[in-house]
Amino acid sequence: MSPLLRHLPAVETLRRRPPLAELPEALAVTLARESIAHVRGQIVEGTLTTAPAIAQALADAIQQRARQLLQPSLRRILNGSGILLHTNAGRAPLSAGAIAAIADTARGYCNLELSLDDGRRSSRQDHLKALLCWLTGAEDALVVNNGAAAVLLALHAVAAGRQVVVSRGELVEIGGGFRIPEVMTAAGAALLEVGTTNRTHVRDFDKALARDKNRQIAALLQVHRSNFALVGFTKTPALAELAALARAHDRPLIVDVGSGALGGLDPSVRAAFDREPLVADAIRQGADLALFSGDKLISGPQAGILVGKREWVQLAAQSPMARALRVDNLTIAALEHVLRAHLLGRASAELPALVALGQSADAIAQLAQDLAQQLRPQLGADWQVTVAASEAQLGGGTDPLVRLPSTSLVLGRSDQSGPELQASLLAAAVPVLGRVRGDHVWLDVRTLSAGSHGVSPEALGQELLTSLRPQSA
Repeated sequence: MSPLLRHLPAVETLRRRPPLAELPEALAVTLARESIAHVRGQIVEGTLTTAPAIAQALADAIQQRARQLLQPSLRRILNGSGILLHTNAGRAPLSAGAIAAIADTARGYCNLELSLDDGRRSSRQDHLKALLCWLTGAEDALVVNNGAAAVLLALHAVAAGRQVVVSRGELVEIGGGFRIPEVMTAAGAALLEVGTTNRTHVRDFDKALARDKNRQIAALLQVHRSNFALVGFTKTPALAELAALARAHDRPLIVDVGSGALGGLDPSVRAAFDREPLVADAIRQGADLALFSGDKLISGPQAGILVGKREWVQLAAQSPMARALRVDNLTIAALEHVLRAHLLGRASAELPALVALGQSADAIAQLAQDLAQQLRPQLGADWQVTVAASEAQLGGGTDPLVRLPSTSLVLGRSDQSGPELQASLLAAAVPVLGRVRGDHVWLDVRTLSAGSHGVSPEALGQELLTSLRPQSA
């Protein structure tokens, strides 16, 4: 092993070579040390066994770090996955108006916590509170940095040191290992399970409350099953029934609505997720606090929203945890624009994810044909571009049973397998995310169009070509 290690250059020698030579000295030394350590590890493991292999591995290690330094890590992608609210791809794409609102706010200073009426300090929540109350019928509203934060804050503020009653059938886990029982623990509340996995009755909650002589139960919690479906021999208490029970026992009812569906959408859009509960319905049926996300069916930026009775919203707002979970000025700017679009009846025509939901299957099929006709003559003979019927999904923890009729571009190359082709598409200047099926990659046109809202079919096709052409040379 020692002779092989002698092929590693000194740090000082390596940092004077391109591309490290063009970097500030301290940074060049750091990257040179990292590269040498990486290659040394490969030698020790027995992966590199010749001097040329070591030299190439060192060059690759340096280039990889140079790319990491100079190329943005967070980049726009073309989403052909068929998942409209793709959590790993940023969920709902923002509208042009929301993006403009972010840019305008970020250009300089803003009145984030400054009253323009008297010049005094104000609350950042004032920019969104009225809009949310008008949309949901709630008395008060509070916005934090994501949906999980809204659940954590509500439980901590209302029930820290006490119990919260939940149906066993609603102890859900969503992506990233977010589990209701664990969030309950983190909030300082104790979980009290009632019912069974498939059937829970109002009487199960009533029995738990009847036994609570020392008022250890702080609240009732209902959790929307937003990422799975429970079918068959099942029973779930209606929200209105739980609200009535909570009122009778003088306890608040907290409802995790999940996706945050709002009313006032075009019928074709609303029909796509008609099983998702409306926030306004939760408030109308008696929820004291309703919690939901801003970046799902609202089609805005990542945010967590609490709406409901003033006493409970204010209790959450006054918690020290609220400051740690607060949103910044850019999120507020985007969310304000999106909420106003909902209020003014423009959401179905303006917000990209909702526009894509409302597109007819025929319109998607025609767009797929147009894109295929644009791509075929400009790609090499090694490429195959066909069109096939497919299905898209809502994603983002919404109704898993929703299937949206769609059409996909089916791409293949004679010299690449399906996984190899997908890898090359992800390595393109504008990465393209698709679904691998055998030796082909399927690009769902409904989700492609959502991420390119307002762009002409010709421009979308040209952008696809930009990503495909390097692979066709």
